[in-house]
Amino acid sequence: MKVIMPRIKHEWCNQLIILDGGSTDGTIEWAKAQGFFVYVQKTPGIRHAYREVMPYVDGDIIITFSPDGNSIPELLPTLLSKIQEGFDMVIASRYLENAKSEDDTLITAMGNWLFTNTINLIHGGKYTDALVIYRAYKKELVYSLDLLADDGFILAEKLFNTKLSWEPLLSVRAAKKKKNVTEIPGDEPARIKGHRKLQIFRWGAAYYFQIIREVFFWK
Repeated sequence: MKVIMPRIKHEWCNQLIILDGGSTDGTIEWAKAQGFFVYVQKTPGIRHAYREVMPYVDGDIIITFSPDGNSIPELLPTLLSKIQEGFDMVIASRYLENAKSEDDTLITAMGNWLFTNTINLIHGGKYTDALVIYRAYKKELVYSLDLLADDGFILAEKLFNTKLSWEPLLSVRAAKKKKNVTEIPGDEPARIKGHRKLQIFRWGAAYYFQIIREVFFWK
């Protein structure tokens, strides 16, 4: 946070929310001391954090951004400029053109390729990176694509004993509804510090189940 957040210029956005999962390492205190609005989620799981914080989102464009070093702050103006061209969603793709991920392993790279190509094949997407968190999208998509509802998530979460985020489902439903989506190349640097809380096999199985289920259960 101390390295990444000063690189975000205030003129790039109207509002900046620090969404915290209940950290105990001083992040909350530091962010508040810098004048950031901090929301600490009550229910575990990224999608629940998103849902809880939505009433506090003032603008009509949302950018989800990871401050651990994986997301490059200097790409924020490019994401916004593409949205202003009329796109509903713009993804900072780790696999477009010469972009690369320094945080990938062989397993995660293969998983991203499999999930992205499955979404393209069965849901009509044109993605190179359907899973990445770093993206900009119109807030109305959260409502028109039913991302706040439990029914798109809860069966997969119960079957595989995990909690999901909404990026893969957002990609699926945006493709199904033929939303105007584009990508920009965006490197994913290695995280600066800490350890990934990636549940590779449980998340992988749950997301793949979710992607297939959408063929039958959401119109």
